[in-house]
Amino acid sequence: MRKVLLSLLCLAAVFAVAADDTPQERYIAKYSAVAISEMQRAGIPASITLAQGLLESGAGLSSMATKGNNHFGIKCHRDWKGKKMYYDDDAPGECFRVYRSAEESFRDHSDFLRYNDRYKPLFELDPSDYKGWAHGLKKAGYATDPAYASKLIKYIETYKLWQYDTGVSAEVIPEPPLKIEKETVKKVVIKGEHYTYSLDRPMYTRNKVLFVNSIKGESYASIAEANKLFLRELLGYNDLSSPTELEPGTTVYLQRKKKYAAKGLDMYVFAEGETLWEICQRFAVRKKSILKLNGLPSDYVPAEGDIIKLRKTR
Repeated sequence: MRKVLLSLLCLAAVFAVAADDTPQERYIAKYSAVAISEMQRAGIPASITLAQGLLESGAGLSSMATKGNNHFGIKCHRDWKGKKMYYDDDAPGECFRVYRSAEESFRDHSDFLRYNDRYKPLFELDPSDYKGWAHGLKKAGYATDPAYASKLIKYIETYKLWQYDTGVSAEVIPEPPLKIEKETVKKVVIKGEHYTYSLDRPMYTRNKVLFVNSIKGESYASIAEANKLFLRELLGYNDLSSPTELEPGTTVYLQRKKKYAAKGLDMYVFAEGETLWEICQRFAVRKKSILKLNGLPSDYVPAEGDIIKLRKTR
């Protein structure tokens, strides 16, 4: 009896280990580094990329993924010049893209979202707002499945994919990531299967908005190009209508600033010579929102001692 019980316990242990080694977990382990790299390059949360890949490719086991390296179900569309394959989807015999590698599919997925006008509103969301991204993708028409958003969210929460949105491996973060309130440096080195990415340029967050400090020789145009942003888009993030000379050490926001300053920063008293633009950059708030909050005209020029509200007060 004891031998039988021991055998049963051993067998149960084997099945427990096997149950943990699922296709979904293998997919996440294999492609999480690529998803993080694409997040840093193009701005799509890694959790969303992984969840879409899991769902669209059946954890990498669909024939579209195994035969054509297409992990996101992206169709040919008019601008596709590469190889093609045909599957029945919303209609019979629809054309889908074929890639040379899975990594190429991940990159094309990022660019497909980044440079498609209907997905632009998504890039104004907080990077940790995976629910907003999931519902936004459905609303923009990425998939016809009415449950598409809820399926993505379920994948993210079941497999704790939000851990990858911090830009480091999940093993380092046992609990959900903390909300970043203060200015902190992010230096990320990603190591994954066949990949080593060195993203050693310091990036910071202020009021939960990502930014870099410019270095000698840079321009707004070069920073926009390096971060896969349109120049007009980057200028808008920084309350500028046209490029200006960029002094080394200037704060350049890579995301849309917030309407109001962080908690605890309710008022500001101007010192001599300070401009409203400088203060809005210092606190990562939109100039237009601050003017509206304070009932000020668009051509307002602050004087020494002027007091403005940086956030709504009761």
